[in-house]
Amino acid sequence: MTDTKVQAVSWNITRLCNLKCTHCYLPAGFVDTNELANGSFNLSDIQGSHGHSRDAELSQSQCFRVIDEIAEINPNILLILTGGEPLLRPDILEISKYASDTGFLVVMGTNGVLLRDEVVEKMQKHGVTGAGISLDSIQPTNHDRFRGMEGAWKATMNGVEALKRAQLDFLVQTSVTQWNYDEIPEIVEYAYQLGAKVLNLYFLVRTGRGKTVMDITPTQYEKMLETLFKLQAAYAGKMLIAAKCAPHYKRVIYEQQSDSAFLQGYPSGTCPCGIYYCRITPEGELTPCPYLPVSVGNLKDESFVKLWNESETFQNLRNRDLLEGKCGACEFREVCGGCRARAYATTGNYLAEDASCEYQPGQHNTPPVQIEKKIAFASETDYDLQWTPAAEKRLKRVPSFARGMVVKSVERYAREHGHREVTPELMQAVKKRFDKTGIPSFRPKR
Repeated sequence: MTDTKVQAVSWNITRLCNLKCTHCYLPAGFVDTNELANGSFNLSDIQGSHGHSRDAELSQSQCFRVIDEIAEINPNILLILTGGEPLLRPDILEISKYASDTGFLVVMGTNGVLLRDEVVEKMQKHGVTGAGISLDSIQPTNHDRFRGMEGAWKATMNGVEALKRAQLDFLVQTSVTQWNYDEIPEIVEYAYQLGAKVLNLYFLVRTGRGKTVMDITPTQYEKMLETLFKLQAAYAGKMLIAAKCAPHYKRVIYEQQSDSAFLQGYPSGTCPCGIYYCRITPEGELTPCPYLPVSVGNLKDESFVKLWNESETFQNLRNRDLLEGKCGACEFREVCGGCRARAYATTGNYLAEDASCEYQPGQHNTPPVQIEKKIAFASETDYDLQWTPAAEKRLKRVPSFARGMVVKSVERYAREHGHREVTPELMQAVKKRFDKTGIPSFRPKR
């Protein structure tokens, strides 16, 4: 694998959290913020209170330095600020603004409980371009039980309304487990009705407090991924649906529609950990992903550039020839490769096979499957046409891993319609075309 430029970083910016989620991988330390639930939330209200020490967390100046180091590799990454609950870190807005000013596309992963109109407004002013909201059931009592706080569902819904009033894009994050397995189609519809741009379905990795949660079976995994493919077809052009921590989704897509545009990039399934993606812990440990707690070094002591380029763990993850068991023997190892975090959680070896996949290698009786890159994922942004300053500004709102694909698609559309210059209006026309066609398309096999 030659292109290992970091494209996305998930940063657990604090270990503090106001919920006690059953499946928390961190696991987070609880802070009781119930006294703030009915009033105006001020970030300074929690500073130095509740008896939780933040001394071990990266300082603000250290965070700024790490951002600068990441930018040496890619100044336009997608940065996911999460926790814990990121809004419990008093200087979260200063950090988000510094990252945004650097050129990062900044989004915030939050449980939504602390979102108020004034908080969302501050987020926008400090460079946050979107939010990921956790929602695990359309039944409030079930969601509250899983999230460890009575009233969590209602508070999250109030937070969603604050995002909508501010017109700040949001996506819904749902963890699939035994108890909500049959509810997933209803959650998808509910997320669409809420106005979510994306629904990310997370498949459990039993790490942290998640070790105590009953996972679904490999057969259920397979059926759920097939269901997701059908749901994506049904919601094409309305809401994007993606599987997380389930790289075998790419195999399912390939089996249903081998020419699907959704096979072009890692968001459709292929495990990106240590290849395009990594995680930073509150204390500065750098790991391949949030669910794979194998540290390659601490950013207080070593530079991001050095660890990203030279870590033996990252190098191993980038070499699919090192995969073991059926993942190593599978014809889909290049486009799937199995979930490395789940392999580690199950066996203690991140190169072992992913036992959640029931597929047996060789069923297709073909050489290793390769996906033809019609529009290369994470490709460099090469311009053939003139772009107006306003169009270039709008393009910066696109994550770097998709920017090259967007440029190629927009310029192809421009040439087809006789345009020599790309404007925001032209980009909007392409977006409307996307919305109508549902590209990347999902066409269930008949």
